[in-house]
Amino acid sequence: MIELVSAQRCIACDKCIKVCPTNVFDRGPDGVPVVARHDDCQTCFQCEANCPVDALFVAPYTHPVPDNTTAHDADALAETGLLGSYRERIGWGRGRTPGSRSAIGPALDPAGANVITS
Repeated sequence: MIELVSAQRCIACDKCIKVCPTNVFDRGPDGVPVVARHDDCQTCFQCEANCPVDALFVAPYTHPVPDNTTAHDADALAETGLLGSYRERIGWGRGRTPGSRSAIGPALDPAGANVITS
């Protein structure tokens, strides 16, 4: 479930608003998206995956995490490496490569038909 939009990192590009399949976000008065319909979040990670500056954190749970966790603290999430970790894992973002090929599936041969084992 979407847990954090970091106002310090956000560049107000609206990509998260555009890709959200359940219209969870509204644009805030300062241009930074706000989670307006938290219960509608399907935990699809599209907002986090498409954020070019790693300003979003989606917790892999279908219910909101308790307020006393680091999921609501941008500095703690950045310090622990969680902020932006999903995009890094899937290899999205300038200069990134997938952190773990097994996280996105096995490697395929150039024809795309057979799994390559090493």
